[in-house]
Amino acid sequence: MTRRHLMTLRLLLMGADAAITAAVFWIVSVVRFEADPSVRWSVGIDVAPAAAIFALMWVGVFYALGQYRLRVRWSLLAEARDVIRGTAVVLVLTLSLLFLVNQPDVSRVFLAMLFVVQPIVILAVRTLVRRRFESQRLRGRDTGFMLVVGVGRMAQSFADRVEAHPSLGMRVAGHLSTGREVGDEAPTRPVLGTVDQMYAVFHDRVIDEVAVCLDPNAADFLDPIVAVAAEEGKTVRVPRDLEEGILTTALTEEFDGFLVHSIIHDGQRDFERAVKRITDVIGAVVGLVILSPFVVAVAVAIVTATGRPVLFRQTRIGRHGRPFTMLKFRTMAVGAEERLAELADKNEVSGPAFKIREDPRITRVGRFLRRSSLDELPQLWNVLIGSMSLVGPRPALPNEVAVYDIWHRRRLSVRPGMTGLWQIEARTNDQFDERAELDLRYIDQWSLWRDFGILARTLPALFGRPGH
Repeated sequence: MTRRHLMTLRLLLMGADAAITAAVFWIVSVVRFEADPSVRWSVGIDVAPAAAIFALMWVGVFYALGQYRLRVRWSLLAEARDVIRGTAVVLVLTLSLLFLVNQPDVSRVFLAMLFVVQPIVILAVRTLVRRRFESQRLRGRDTGFMLVVGVGRMAQSFADRVEAHPSLGMRVAGHLSTGREVGDEAPTRPVLGTVDQMYAVFHDRVIDEVAVCLDPNAADFLDPIVAVAAEEGKTVRVPRDLEEGILTTALTEEFDGFLVHSIIHDGQRDFERAVKRITDVIGAVVGLVILSPFVVAVAVAIVTATGRPVLFRQTRIGRHGRPFTMLKFRTMAVGAEERLAELADKNEVSGPAFKIREDPRITRVGRFLRRSSLDELPQLWNVLIGSMSLVGPRPALPNEVAVYDIWHRRRLSVRPGMTGLWQIEARTNDQFDERAELDLRYIDQWSLWRDFGILARTLPALFGRPGH
């Protein structure tokens, strides 16, 4: 389970190492040779490409040595030991390469400065990155919630160990009882009900993962629990004591004295999931900068035509039922929400969603913004702060989610997106079930390349078909 929860940290460490290594190489070159960074140094290539090559070699060596491994127990001494060991290997490789390319005259002072300063700076930055990451998790940033099935000693021990590692960003919401536990002390965390009430708990609370910690006499509950979790898109963890052996039907890794067998139901692999989040952040930042003139122009148009407010804020349901405030440019008259009831019978979407093409509440400016989808631009902020993604199922209203069929709820297993598969393949389709099927197909077949393809097809879809 550390693999999924600490993958973002792993990528941060790799990125920090690469950036700091290149920067230190550049600075030491300038200090030692008192030269402009653009001039060539002794091996005959510019400082910039030499720094890039050195950074790639550094990260490659550290990766090969397993020094970006995901561990729940971290200490400064262990980190320092890893950095020193990796630095020694990089030094040997550097000297070997210089010998092979016949460069015996490279400044010894330069190499000494580089291989003294580099590990010190790397260790300091790595420590800061880890501390910052853990601090964000302690403050509740990107926190996940685990439901523990079982109230026995193993269930309580596993829950305690999960919460003892704040870097995981996982909190235990409570326990479910099977009704067969005997002779165990009551858990210190709340018992939210029985296994039969799992659906109700999923619907009433934000639950990201389910840990199944059952006694042997309740093992028959495992398959039904996994089936229910699959319908909701939850990740299932099945911890076992180390001496009990390994199940071969799921991803298995060691976690603080347990073997944890993980069954992932959201379709997102660990590495690509972390890269998707990094891509979202970069895309949101670039989008906000490049599109800022449009944002200002739209804000001025709204204020001029209909006054304030410029933004419309609405509660939507995000990943695994998390409510969040979604931002849009205001396209309706002030007080439009209060008129929803009188228009309910005009709904043109079959299912829990609500849409009408000729909505009388939409302003003239708002109609243009909706046709061009410019009203969605403020959601780049939602992407930046992590409540949305660039690509994913569109976020639903709370009253829509409340009447979802069971199979609809798997739409909530990933972050909602600004655009998605049904926006490019069935933008004008008014059948909610068909839209939901496209969203589930996206979840099941998800990949980074698929996201890039959807983004590339979104603009032609917007301009080629009328939005509503």
